[in-house]
Amino acid sequence: MNHAMEPTERVATRVRGIRCFRCDLAHDPRLLLGTCTACGGPLRVDYDLHGARGMRAALASRPPSLWRYEEVLPVAAAEAVTLVEGFTPLVAVEPGFWIKDESRNPTGSFKARGMTAAVTMAKRLGARALRAPSAGNAAGALAAYGARAGLPVTVALPEDTPLPFLEECRLYGAETILVQGTIADAGAYLKQHGPHDAFDVSTLREPYRIEGKKTMAYELVEQLGFTLPDVILYPTGGGTGLIGMWKAFGEMEALGWIPAGPRPRLVSVQAAGCAPVVKAYSEGVEATEPWRDASTTAYGLRVPSPLGGFLCVRAVRETGGVAVAVAEEELHAATRVLAARTGLDIAPEGGAAYAALQALRKSGWVRPADRVVLFNTGTGLKYR
Repeated sequence: MNHAMEPTERVATRVRGIRCFRCDLAHDPRLLLGTCTACGGPLRVDYDLHGARGMRAALASRPPSLWRYEEVLPVAAAEAVTLVEGFTPLVAVEPGFWIKDESRNPTGSFKARGMTAAVTMAKRLGARALRAPSAGNAAGALAAYGARAGLPVTVALPEDTPLPFLEECRLYGAETILVQGTIADAGAYLKQHGPHDAFDVSTLREPYRIEGKKTMAYELVEQLGFTLPDVILYPTGGGTGLIGMWKAFGEMEALGWIPAGPRPRLVSVQAAGCAPVVKAYSEGVEATEPWRDASTTAYGLRVPSPLGGFLCVRAVRETGGVAVAVAEEELHAATRVLAARTGLDIAPEGGAAYAALQALRKSGWVRPADRVVLFNTGTGLKYR
């Protein structure tokens, strides 16, 4: 769904262009954009990175939120629909091992990062209402940012979603619909029965959620003193966080923040009951296939048909990474172990990443000298 927009002054001058990740077709950044008009692929926002080279020197005087990186975001910080998200702590667990704790974000997850950018741009470009399917956290974040923006929100979630996720959406005034099945079924329901005047901010079905998510990599590099870790373990459902960081490392090289050469090895972590990225990676193919009978109680990982699955596979391969599936009992055991070890509010998705790390250390893929960052993508409290 691509909509005309007026006036043209709404276009951010820092955005150089918008192109399709798959077919590279250019799109007009003055429009309220969905997916590629030619192939249906996700869209990539490109910036005037030469004009952003003064950003690093300015960081010391900027507030601790993701909008501190405004030169590589679609609008200036002063124009954002924000709840002061981002700049989450990087917690040292042991020498060479850190947890980036995304549970500290508004609404308790990394989804706040994507929604601050997506809702900002949707409102700026003329949206009057918003909708999205969700496995849980994205719905709560959209409800909160929609409330902040003064836009009506409709969300659809699987009927077995834990009650705290649903209560959160209702608290922020969102129309909350329960659908039998997975997030894919929720998306299909909204497409057929949802409010057709509402703009769809589903994962990678608009270009800006990925822009908010990519700031995780900018923060990580800044917090590590403008150095890179060797390995990043990331729980992967729809994949915007993984893809966003992959995109951000390319931008940071162009900005001169990091040297050309090896990037952090990206590890895509999925549940064994829903692992389309792992399957594609293991089989040596480029695109993911829909996962049949998806099942896991790490609800953020229960995404059977990720639109950006091919980009997740590409990001893993290009960085020399790997894709790992974790059994249900292992991810829950690892969640308890990591929470008890660190005192952090670990979600099952973060537990899956820790189980993957233990397996990769045992196999020797993660070496003793490697510097490792694990992402805890949200609060575990909503699962209880």
